Amino acid sequence: MKVMIHGTGVMSSILKEVIMQEKELEITAFADDFTDEKGDVIIDFSHFSRLPAMIEYSIKNNIPMVICTTGYDETMLAKIVEASIKVPIVLSSNTCIGINLMNEVVAKIAPLLSDFDIEIVETHHNRKVDSPSGTAKTLYNVINDALDNEMTAVNGRNGLHARDKKEIGIHSIRGGSVVGEHSVIFYGDDEIIEIKHTSTSRRIFAKGAIKAAKFLVGKKPGLYRMKEVLS
Repeated sequence: MKVMIHGTGVMSSILKEVIMQEKELEITAFADDFTDEKGDVIIDFSHFSRLPAMIEYSIKNNIPMVICTTGYDETMLAKIVEASIKVPIVLSSNTCIGINLMNEVVAKIAPLLSDFDIEIVETHHNRKVDSPSGTAKTLYNVINDALDNEMTAVNGRNGLHARDKKEIGIHSIRGGSVVGEHSVIFYGDDEIIEIKHTSTSRRIFAKGAIKAAKFLVGKKPGLYRMKEVLS
């Protein structure tokens, strides 16, 4: 399988190293902007500002995409959804297996803990630009969907007001070289349940992205998630 890597930052460099260790994979592009490169699939770990050009290239050349970039807005998301009508896309804010299993777990237990207060805490290295993290937003959306979309996200807290029962707090911590840590905490009367995932290496994201790329080969146009990749 011929893999095109979009983005030349730290994560893309790690992805390149991992791919080079797999005999059945070949890297045919490693760039921030494609010109005339070709391949079977694009894996994207670029800056969100570069997504429009990549999507245009993908559609023009009929190349599937694994989009791992975060930080884009709703307008950009709409463009990704529109592009999925023409080419197959795996869209994931976090490609590691553990986080995607965590999504499944919190979705199942949230309705059983409807009387509990729910908080999400995410920690990343001091160079991460976007906050909350894409993974934290996904965790919120998964929980909110499981609770009939009745919840409201509150990014941090300040001022003088009591906590609303229908809100989910999302808190971002930035410091040092932390790869990524996410906790969903259910606070009840006299008990606390915490579901936590810690990433100790970025290689897990690369391996998940490769699994998603292999999944896309031969797929019909559509927007796929890691849940489908792992099923």
